[in-house]
Amino acid sequence: MSARGDDTPRPWPLWKIALVLYPFAAGAAAINLFFLGLLGQAIALPALSPMASLGLGLVLGLPLACLAARWVRRLITEAET
Repeated sequence: MSARGDDTPRPWPLWKIALVLYPFAAGAAAINLFFLGLLGQAIALPALSPMASLGLGLVLGLPLACLAARWVRRLITEAET
């Protein structure tokens, strides 16, 4: 039962949704950065190592997970109304 006295479930806070989505966002960012580094070799840029891609992906995963959480929350709200 929620604090309002009714039985309506409270929506997940954004930080919880972002926490669940973080591994996926960080992994997707790392893979995309690695492939971007491979494409960069075509124009004579140095290759991005897998570890560098993973490190940058872990850093970029947080803001990307927050953006994805906002998007998921909007979709849930739209589906419930």
